[in-house]
Amino acid sequence: MLKPFSATPFSTGRLRAALLRDRASDAVEEMDLPGCDPDRLERTYAQFALVNRAVAGWRGIYRTRVRPRLSRDTPTSMLDIGCGGGDVPVLLARWAARDGLRLEVTAIDPDPRAILFARGRHASAGVTFRQVAAADLLAEGRRYDLVVSNHVLHHLDALQEFLAESAQLASGAVVHNDIRRSPAAYGFFFAASWMFTGSYIRQDGLTSIRRSYTAAELADAAPRGWTVTRHTPFRNVLELDPASGARPEGPAPRG
Repeated sequence: MLKPFSATPFSTGRLRAALLRDRASDAVEEMDLPGCDPDRLERTYAQFALVNRAVAGWRGIYRTRVRPRLSRDTPTSMLDIGCGGGDVPVLLARWAARDGLRLEVTAIDPDPRAILFARGRHASAGVTFRQVAAADLLAEGRRYDLVVSNHVLHHLDALQEFLAESAQLASGAVVHNDIRRSPAAYGFFFAASWMFTGSYIRQDGLTSIRRSYTAAELADAAPRGWTVTRHTPFRNVLELDPASGARPEGPAPRG
């Protein structure tokens, strides 16, 4: 007699992994390792510019969330946290300049390899690149009119601390743009990323998707006062808008 089918814990786990039902928070991206290949890492930073232009959606974010806060007369200060190779803050500075708007951009990353690349590649872009963490800027007493980040949230083990720090650094809005996990996003990137050779873009991009949040997960993880919006293709935008009157409670945890 045939026994009724029952999924074993192993088969259920593999099915959930295949469908990206659970966030792979323990997965490690190769480019984050201190001993990763420096040539592949440099090509990764260089190729980020194409990837971000294709899928990160910053042109729309600039039009709807950045440009309305800028002025032709008074400079607006903006901080980009975790800037990597520096292409996103350079784009934002360039778009503002083309629109005749005054935007002063500071871009930070704690990884010396990222800042070395960004300074070398974008020396004449008018963006200030610093090798510091957000906590270092808080210790300096810094504040910015606008705080942003690109594809940083899924890297973090301490999301709440990062959000608290970015909120304290902002006198205005905070906009964190990140990948939204889904089987479709994974399949699309798997099919489209074959062209990125000699770098970590393909393997780490797929790992990033597995590590990223769904919109519901990110909304649950964020403190009160933050809002999550789904954007095409496969993105979450997590925002803190002072116009809403809501601010997160309590200081950034230390320890």
